[in-house]
This record gives sequence, C-alpha cells and structure tokens, in this order.
Amino acid sequence: MRIEMREGYEGTGPGAITPDGCAVELYSRLPVGDEPDVIAAAVPAGAHILELGSGVGRVTHPLLERGFRVTAVDESAEMLARVRGARTICSAIEDLDLDEKFDVVMLASFLVHAGDEEVRRGLLRTCVRHVAEGGCVLIQREGADYHTNVPRERTDPSGFTVRISSLEPAGDGADTVHAEYVFPDAVWTQTFLSRPLTKEQFESVLAEAGLEVDTYLTPDGIWVRAVPMT
Repeated sequence: MRIEMREGYEGTGPGAITPDGCAVELYSRLPVGDEPDVIAAAVPAGAHILELGSGVGRVTHPLLERGFRVTAVDESAEMLARVRGARTICSAIEDLDLDEKFDVVMLASFLVHAGDEEVRRGLLRTCVRHVAEGGCVLIQREGADYHTNVPRERTDPSGFTVRISSLEPAGDGADTVHAEYVFPDAVWTQTFLSRPLTKEQFESVLAEAGLEVDTYLTPDGIWVRAVPMT
C-alpha cells in the first residue's frame, strides 16, 4: 500500500514508512535513552500520561514498567501495532479531541519544532485541550546547536551510526534536515522539516498556546515541564 508523504518529508529503507518519513522497523531497533528517567522524575508516581507521537513504544514501554498508565497516540497504525500494554489511539495529533483530561501530556521527539507553524499550533492546542487542572505538559526541544553543528554523526554502543548529513533552508524560517541511520545489515534515511526555536521563541509559542515554562528539566534545556497559564 502506498503511503501519501507529507510535503517536505521522505523516508527510505526496509519496511513501512510513515507519512513523515519515519521507518517503523528502524524505530523498533532504536534503544531507549534517558527519556524515561527524566519523565519519571518530573511527574507524580502512577500518573496517567497522554503520549503524543508514541511511535512503536520505545518510551511507552519503559514508562509502563515504571508503573505509569499510558495512552499512546500516533498517526501510524503500523507504529501502534508494535505497542504493548498501553491504550492506543490512531490519530493525527493536531486533530485529537478525546474529551478527556490527563495528569501529563507528553510531546516528545522534537515535534514542537514542526516545520509548518500551523501544525505546531495544532500540536500545542491538543496539549492544552487534554491536560488536567494541576497537570503538566512535558516537551522535548532540540539542542542549542541542532541546526548549526552539521554535518555530525554519533555511533551508538550497540553498533549503529546516526548521521545528520545535511541541513538546508527550506524557506519561511524552516530547514530541511537529512538524517541517515546506518546498521550493519540495513540503512534508513529520513528527510524532514524542522523549525529552529531559540529559548525566547520557544517560550513565546508556548504563551501563544496558553502555556508557560514551569521548569527546564535538564541542564541542556531539551526537556521542559510546562503548565497552563493562569
């Protein structure tokens, strides 16, 4: 079955590719980083987390193991088919309206840097629409040098290489990013749009959506806990 790709997005490599260029098999192979630890330290034990853009459950599964309840949302049914133990909902994030509130809403994977500003506004509106009174929104930002330290690569201890091979202006403030994932037995590529946001710009787009930073959770400022503005 042919998948209609979003404009400016492309993916290559074995297996199913989602509309934003993500390869399902690739994401099933990627190891878990420190994300579950950062999240667990920032929210109440046993919280119900709405995970927006869960993919195959790379972070979902460790959160479940730590005793959290998770509702996992992704636009790709192929991705969600790999999720185990969580409630799953197949939907574009910006269209989601569950008529429910959650202790924690999580927008990871640098989704706040969506190249299309209207899409970003939709993502943040979904966050605000679903966070409970007294709850919080966890957001993952790009690092400060994400758009300037190019090309760059990192070899994971498990034996694969991640490479940001090029980054070019795409117009209207967004950049086209080309990433490569090289494994001993397979290679995947992904091309996507990303919009750089300084700390000031990031806080401004949050305010536009009715959110404010409660605290930057990591020294590099990549993980942020935000709350509805009062």
